[in-house]
Amino acid sequence: MKINLTYILILLFLVDFSAKAQNQGTEGPFSQLIIRGITLINGNGAPPRGPIDIVVENNKIVKIQVVGYPGVQIDESKRPQLIPGGKELDCTGKFLLPGFVDAHTHIGGVSQGAEPEYVFKLWMAHGVTTVREVGGRGIDWSLDLKQKSKKNEIIAPRIYTYTVFGQKTKDFNPLNDAPISTPEQARKWVRANAEKGADGIKFFGASPEIMAAALDENRKLGLGSACHHAQMDVARWNVLNSAKAGLTSMEHWYGLPEALFEDRTVQDYPLDYNYQNEQHRFEQAGRLWKQAAKPYSEHWNNVMNELISLDFTLDPTFNIYEASRDLHRARRAEWHEDYTMPSLWDFYQPSKISHGSYWHNWGTEQEVAWKENYKLWMTFINEYKNRGGRVTTGSDSGFIFQLYGFAYIREMELLREAGFHPLEIIRSATLNGAQLLGIDDKIGTVAVGKLADFVIVDENPLKNLKVLYGTGAVRLTKDNEVVRVGGVTYTIKDGIIYDAKQLLRDVKEMVVLEKQKLGYKILQPGIKE
Repeated sequence: MKINLTYILILLFLVDFSAKAQNQGTEGPFSQLIIRGITLINGNGAPPRGPIDIVVENNKIVKIQVVGYPGVQIDESKRPQLIPGGKELDCTGKFLLPGFVDAHTHIGGVSQGAEPEYVFKLWMAHGVTTVREVGGRGIDWSLDLKQKSKKNEIIAPRIYTYTVFGQKTKDFNPLNDAPISTPEQARKWVRANAEKGADGIKFFGASPEIMAAALDENRKLGLGSACHHAQMDVARWNVLNSAKAGLTSMEHWYGLPEALFEDRTVQDYPLDYNYQNEQHRFEQAGRLWKQAAKPYSEHWNNVMNELISLDFTLDPTFNIYEASRDLHRARRAEWHEDYTMPSLWDFYQPSKISHGSYWHNWGTEQEVAWKENYKLWMTFINEYKNRGGRVTTGSDSGFIFQLYGFAYIREMELLREAGFHPLEIIRSATLNGAQLLGIDDKIGTVAVGKLADFVIVDENPLKNLKVLYGTGAVRLTKDNEVVRVGGVTYTIKDGIIYDAKQLLRDVKEMVVLEKQKLGYKILQPGIKE
C-alpha cells in the first residue's frame, strides 16, 4: 500500500490548525475576573443600570458593585480590587446581559451538512450560551457533545438533550426495534431514555393513551418535555390535552388553534390535501388561526387561563415560519453569502424531499394568508405573556432559510413585533429559558451566586435589537459615512471569555474554504450562472 506523504502532511496541518483555531480568541477561566464599568441589562425585567463592576471568582459571581454615575468620573479607590493572577476586562460604555438561552435547537443535521463546530460558533457568536436540543442525530451523539461542552473541551453552549420520542440508535434500542404501540412500551422507552442520561423528550404526538402514559412516566422522573403537535395526531390530542398531562412546553403553535376550535374538531383541509406534500402542509397551516376562536372571546380566554394555571411554557419560534409570509426577505438575508454553508443553502432550495423546502409554487396569496396568521398568533402569545404566562425564545434554525445564531436574534425582533417590550424580550431569552430548563438558580439573571454567563455588546440592544446580529446594524455618522455598529463583543460561558467576532471570522473562513473546495457560489433559486 502506497502512502501519500503530501496527504498526510495536509492532514497533520489541518489537525494542528483546528487545535489552534479552537483556542483562538478564547481566554480563561480565571481565579478572578472583574468586568469594569459595564451597564447591566438584567434578565429580570429591571431597567439598565451602570456603571457597575462585576466580580467573578472561580466561575461564580461574588459581587455586583455600583461604582458611579453616568457622566461622572469613577472614584478608582471605591472599585473592587484585582487579586494577583486575576483578569480585568474594561467594558466602559458597553452593555452586559445574561447569556442567551435558545429553547428550540437542532445541532446541525446530516441532510444540511451542518457540523457541530460550525453551528456552535454561530450560536456563541450571538451570545447563545445554553441550548435545548429538541431532537438530533441520536442521544449518544448529543450526550457526547453535551459532556465535551460541560468540560469546555469544545467551544459550545451548554447543551440540554431532549430525545425524539421513540428514537433509537445503535447503542440505544430499549424496545429491540419494536415500535411504541402500547402504554407500557411508552413507559419503558421513557425510563430507558432517563437512564441513558437525557434531559427530556421531544414529542410529535401519538395516540391519546400513549401520550398520556409517556408524559406521566416522564413527569414522575422529573424530566422536561416538548411537543410539536403534528397534524397526524392533533385531532385527538391538542395542546390543552398535553398541558393537562404534564407537558413542559409547546413548540411553534401547532395544537394551540385546535384547542381553540369552537365550531369544528378538525382543520378545514381541502379534500385533495396530502400531508406528504409540504406545500399543502404549510399553505394550509397559514389558514389555521382564522379557524380558531376569536381573540379575547370566552373560549379563547378560558384556554389561555387554563394553560397559565398549569405553568405551561409557550416556545413560539416565530422566525422559522417567516419565509411563509415573506419569502424574498428570508432567502436574501445578508448573512447567507458569508456564513451559510453550501450544503445548507442547497438544502433550503425548493424540493419535494427536504423538510421545510416547500416552495413548489409559493406566491402572494400564500404570503398574505400567513401575514394574517401571524397577527392572530402573535396576539395570543403577547397576551399570554401579559397575563403572567411564560414565553421563551427559540429559533429552530437549519430549515427554511433560517441560519443558526442570526435566526435567534431575528426571533427577538419578532417578539418585539408581537408587542413585547425590549426588556420583556431579554427576560424571555434569559430568565424564562433558564426557568424552563430548571436552572434559573445558576443562570438567567446576573446575581451573586450564579455562574459567569454573560453577553457583552458595545451598543444598547434595547434601543435597537439589530446590534446583536453578527453583521451589526447600519448607521450613518455625522460625516455622512455609512458604518456598521454592534455585534456581540464577548460571550462569556463558565467564566471563559470568547471573542464573538473571532468566532464569526472562524465561521466565515469555514464557508470560504468549503466554497473553494466545491467551486461553489450562492445563487438564488432558479438562477443559472
